[in-house]
Amino acid sequence: MAGMPLDLLFPVWQLTIGGCLVVVMVLSIRRLASRGRSRMSRGLVVTGVAFLGLTAVGILLASR
Repeated sequence: MAGMPLDLLFPVWQLTIGGCLVVVMVLSIRRLASRGRSRMSRGLVVTGVAFLGLTAVGILLASR
């Protein structure tokens, strides 16, 4: 029972971190779009790979 309040807050922290990541990604994609087509495609590939890597790490850590 001692850890109960922190257990309830855990999803809130996940939502907060996820919201910050979404804001940063939107701002970076907007900045890349203003730089031109060649940088935009390379930037999207790098961002996509980073996103998939972070998702894989999160899934692996959650399964432990």
